[in-house]
Amino acid sequence: MNIRENIDEGLRSIQSNLLRTVLTGLIIAIGITSLVGILTAIEGIQSSVNSSFADLGANTFTVRNRYEDDFFSRGRRSKTYPTISYRQARLFSDKFKASYTAISSLSTDIAGAVQVNYQSTKTNPNCSVVATDEQFLVIKGYKIDEGRNIDKNDLENSLNVAVLGQEVARKLFVRVSPINKEITFMGSRYKVIGVLQKKGSLGGDNDADRIIVVPIESGRALAANRSLAYSVTASAPNVTDGDMIVEEARGIMRRIRADPLGKEDSFEIDRADAMAKDFEEVSSYLRIGGFGIGIITLLGASIALMNIMLVSVTERTREIGIRKSLGATPRVIRFQFLIEAIVVCILGGIGGLFLGIIIGNVISNSISSEATFVVPWLWMAMGIAVCVFVGVISGIYPAIKASRLDPIEALRYE
Repeated sequence: MNIRENIDEGLRSIQSNLLRTVLTGLIIAIGITSLVGILTAIEGIQSSVNSSFADLGANTFTVRNRYEDDFFSRGRRSKTYPTISYRQARLFSDKFKASYTAISSLSTDIAGAVQVNYQSTKTNPNCSVVATDEQFLVIKGYKIDEGRNIDKNDLENSLNVAVLGQEVARKLFVRVSPINKEITFMGSRYKVIGVLQKKGSLGGDNDADRIIVVPIESGRALAANRSLAYSVTASAPNVTDGDMIVEEARGIMRRIRADPLGKEDSFEIDRADAMAKDFEEVSSYLRIGGFGIGIITLLGASIALMNIMLVSVTERTREIGIRKSLGATPRVIRFQFLIEAIVVCILGGIGGLFLGIIIGNVISNSISSEATFVVPWLWMAMGIAVCVFVGVISGIYPAIKASRLDPIEALRYE
């Protein structure tokens, strides 16, 4: 009996016990769904993180104030660092642009819990006001949905103009265009000149869509006598060595801040791709954990399949005796039962693959609105390979047991 005949015989046996086959296949499908579903969700979230930072580039970084968390001070007085002043931030920006063909942007957070009013409509007090220049939106990866960005004229004349995040604009202006309308916040009137496209962020946090961007000089006036901490975001797309440019920027800022030689930095430099790299490292552990969970589920499924195959051997004892009496060798009998186990696993695995892809993408989209539909071809191929492996492991003992049956005793079995 050749391989094709064994496969046909296995399929006929499966068809004759359809209900048992379906139930066994469902056990395998659940295991594959858990395996592929978890890994697909992780791939979808990873893809969302990568796309979020794709526009920023590997050489984009932010120089900002350094803070020491009191939680880690362990009873000691936490060290305080002087804030980066406007003069220091401006000087760093000028020196960095003189050293490299680069763009940089000064910015400062004016307030983080602001209520915005337009006529009788108002937002919740959860909007953040950022004062910056014309390069901020470009470097941060924002895109204009309507209107325009802040320009040099707005900066030079300290005009009271504002660019609104998508959520702020949608809350204040329902059926009218926000452009050239006047809004009020922090006791001042501002004319809306632009609206940003929806940006969103990982985990459902919509702070990026609740932003209000104003010219830096106008923002400084809003703060009145309050001390502000400035940050500089820079990008040098023509420099291929990201680590080198960050170290150069650190040296420039240490000279500006007069940090003593051998002492730690009095500021922090955050790479734009640091979060993506950190999440990639975390996701690798999540993949290992997800793979482990899926394998444990499949282990239970393989035990159930082995039990089903043992029952099948018992039910078909006379059939095995007839086959052996007609010349079937133990090898042929073993191969037939192995084929049946593998086919059941593959049928269940294919169903599990489709369910896993759908469930995984639903999970990733519920976690991140920016996640795209992901088809994990690598994990699909691995899922099929795992199905074959489970089929072999589950079917090998029943197949050996069937091949060792004595044909005379098998024919006499009732």
